[in-house]
Amino acid sequence: MAEVKNKKLRALFEKTYEELSDAIFRYCYFHTSNREKALDITQETFVKTWEYMDSSHEIDNIKAFLYRVAKNLIIDDRRKKKSDSLDKMTEEGFEPRSEESELKIIENIFEAKMALRTVDKLSEKYKEVIILRFVEDMSVKDIAKVLRKNENTISVRIHRGIERLKIILEEQEK
Repeated sequence: MAEVKNKKLRALFEKTYEELSDAIFRYCYFHTSNREKALDITQETFVKTWEYMDSSHEIDNIKAFLYRVAKNLIIDDRRKKKSDSLDKMTEEGFEPRSEESELKIIENIFEAKMALRTVDKLSEKYKEVIILRFVEDMSVKDIAKVLRKNENTISVRIHRGIERLKIILEEQEK
């Protein structure tokens, strides 16, 4: 009986990993701006989740649980050491394949830097919901579960975050 339960648990975990590992990595990468650190935090997120599941704890929403674990690990990492800049990351990891792809990569990096700089000007409570909503494409309901806030609060923060982004962009155009 325990063996059957363990096989089902393992299958659920493997399916979850296949479906969500890239999204968790992007979330970690966006917050750390460091590929290696994001990979480490992603791996640790899934290890901690497996340990929690394996110890017979029930998880209602695995997606929200994973994002919550990743968020806590990112916070812990920030407490230990400041993250590297996006500039340093691009210098270390940039290897163009051709002139055409090099130009596209440079354009993408430039756009990502501009977006990151703009979003970074938001306060943490707005930045968090904007990233989860528009980078990770999470629903308001899922964001509320991840951040342990009610859905109305999340909707208001998204709206106010967007309004603040508009103001920031208007100021940049002047």
